[in-house]
Amino acid sequence: MPHSSPLVLLIDDEPDILELLSLTLDRMGLESETAANVKDAMAKLNSYNFDLCLTDLRLPDGSGLEIVNFIQQSMPQVPVAVISAHGNMQAAIDAMKAGAFDFVSKPIDLKQLRSLIESALALAGDNGNDKKQTSTGPRLLGRSPAIEKIREQIRKLARSMAPVHIHGESGTGKELVARLIHSTSPRYKNPFIAVNSSAIPAELMESEFFGHRKGSFTGATSDHPGLFQAAQGGTLFLDEIADLPISMQSKLLRAIQERAIRPVGSHEEHSIDCRILSATHQDLKSLVESGKFREDLYYRINVIELNVPPLRNRREDIIELVEFILHQIAERNSIDIPTIEPGLIKILTFYSFPGNVRELENLLERAVALGEGNRITADDLALPQANNKLQTISGLASSFSDCQPLPNESLDDFLKRIESAIIFKALEECDNNKTRAAEYLGISFRSFRYKLKKLSID
Repeated sequence: MPHSSPLVLLIDDEPDILELLSLTLDRMGLESETAANVKDAMAKLNSYNFDLCLTDLRLPDGSGLEIVNFIQQSMPQVPVAVISAHGNMQAAIDAMKAGAFDFVSKPIDLKQLRSLIESALALAGDNGNDKKQTSTGPRLLGRSPAIEKIREQIRKLARSMAPVHIHGESGTGKELVARLIHSTSPRYKNPFIAVNSSAIPAELMESEFFGHRKGSFTGATSDHPGLFQAAQGGTLFLDEIADLPISMQSKLLRAIQERAIRPVGSHEEHSIDCRILSATHQDLKSLVESGKFREDLYYRINVIELNVPPLRNRREDIIELVEFILHQIAERNSIDIPTIEPGLIKILTFYSFPGNVRELENLLERAVALGEGNRITADDLALPQANNKLQTISGLASSFSDCQPLPNESLDDFLKRIESAIIFKALEECDNNKTRAAEYLGISFRSFRYKLKKLSID
C-alpha cells in the first residue's frame, strides 16, 4: 500500500534497539517496518518499496552484509546504512566497501542517527545529479576509457559516505575529482573545504583542524572554528595527507572514528558531520611499511581508492583539454581565442607530460603570454627537449602534416586515419615489435594495444 511519507526498513534482533529506532523515525515524521533477522528482512524487502534500510551487522541467521549485497544487486537506488558494535570498525568498513551508504555505532548517538537518515533520504529522493552541474561548476574533460571509468566511479561514490582516498601523480586533477564527488552528492549545498596538509605548520595543525578556545594559547584572542567545523554537513578534502606528522595522524584517526572533535583549550567534545576525502601523490602503503604513516589511519581513509590516470595514459583527451584551456585563457585576458600552429597538437599528443594537466595549463599560459599575435608556435610552446622521444615523434608527426581530409570524410575519421598511419610507421620502424613500437611512440604497451584494437589494426 502507498505511504504518505518515506518508508524505512529497520533490521535488528534487539527489541530495545528496534523500539528506539522506530520512535526516532516517528518523531522525524517517517514510517517504518521492522525485521529481526535476515529471512524476515528479505520478505519485507520483496513486499514494500522502501526509501532507506538500516540494518544491524550481526543477525541471528546471518549477516547484515547479506542485506547490503541484496539491496546493491536488486534495488541499488535504496540507500542502506549499517549498525555496528562499538569498536568493530573493520566490519563497518567492509560494509561500506560492499556498497553501504554509511554506518552508526552502538550505543547509538541519536543526533548522528538523525543526520545519517536525513542525508540518506536526500540521496533516495535525488532524481539525478545533472541539476547540480552548471557551466561554471567543476568539469572532468575527456572521452578516453580512463576518464569514462573515473566518471562512473564518481557517480557511484557520490551515493555513499564512505571515505575515499584519491591517488595520482601531481597535476592529474585529484582536487577536481574530490570536488566532483562532493558536487554530485546530497551534500552539494553544504561546504567543500580543501586543505593542503603540507602547507600547515606542525605547531598550528591541531588548532587548524579542530579549532581553539579564546585564551588557550598565546595569541588566541577569540574562539576559532577548525576545518572540521567549517565543513559541517559537507565534505573535508585532505590533500597531501601523507605529509601529516605521526602525532597529528593519531588525532585525526580518533576524530574520524568517533565523529567528534575537541577544540584546543576546551573540555567538551563536539559532534561532527562531514565526509572525509583525502589525496596524495605518494605511495601510502610504502609509507605504512616504513612506519611513516599509521596503518590504522591508512585503512580508515582508504575504504575506497580511486586512481586518477596521468595525462600520458589518456592522450586522446589532449585536444579537448587544449581547446578548453585556451578558451579559459582568452576569457580571463579578454582576448580572441589563440590558435595553434599546425602540427603542434600532434607533438603535444606524444609528449610525456610529467607534470600532467597542470603542466599543459602552464605551457599554454606561457605560450600565450610570450607569443607574438594570437598564434602559438613551436618556439612559444618551448616544450622541454629532454623528453627522450619528442624529436623522434615530432619528425614522425611532420611526415603526415600535408595529409588532407578525403571528400565527405569526418574529422573523427580523418584523425583516425592519421593515427593509424603513425602507428603503422612506428611498427615498420620497430620490425613489427609491438613492445618496441609502444616505447618508440612514448606510450605504455597497454595504451598501444588499446589503440590497435580501437583502430582495428591487426
